[in-house]
Amino acid sequence: MADNLSVEQKAQVGLIAAAIAKGWGWLLALGILSIILGTIGLGMTAMLSIVSVIFFGALLLVGGVIQLFDAFKHAGWKGTFWHVLIALLYLVGGIILVGDPVGGSVALTLVVAAMLVGSGVFRAIMAFQAKGAPGWGWLLFGAFLSILLGVMVLSSWPVSGLWVIGLIVAIELIINGWSCVLMALVGRNAAKALGGGAAPA
Repeated sequence: MADNLSVEQKAQVGLIAAAIAKGWGWLLALGILSIILGTIGLGMTAMLSIVSVIFFGALLLVGGVIQLFDAFKHAGWKGTFWHVLIALLYLVGGIILVGDPVGGSVALTLVVAAMLVGSGVFRAIMAFQAKGAPGWGWLLFGAFLSILLGVMVLSSWPVSGLWVIGLIVAIELIINGWSCVLMALVGRNAAKALGGGAAPA
């Protein structure tokens, strides 16, 4: 597969590999920290859900202010009205989430559950359309798991709203942490191969 890369792509891959080899220690530390935080988060999903919703609400507020500022900065633009409307929606959503993070978590969980069920149904349809093709069974299995997870969340809603968001964030932290650890180990091996424990400048 590497033979199909252009000269520029090979050079870019080389630069990335050298950077990972040089900074593998920091990457390893980041991965371990992410795994630890994710593991802690698994034990306090309710608090993590609330913190995540507040953070998301704060992002919406910041985005709304920037959108509003940009709308008035380009007041002569034909789409100013829609620009302002989007900014106000951001601001209202941010205020609601920050003001009532528990209610926001419950509402977001309902959206997540609906997305899981919906995406599972669509993937199941795709699987049956590709029935007989290599891997269609795995696609159907993934669709079944997605629907099952969505139904499980819905069946315990609104109580599930207190832990689902936090659980997703915790799992994401753990997955990200292991990805960083594995990349760091690859970088360490590359650094050893290059000699001296670091990539050349």
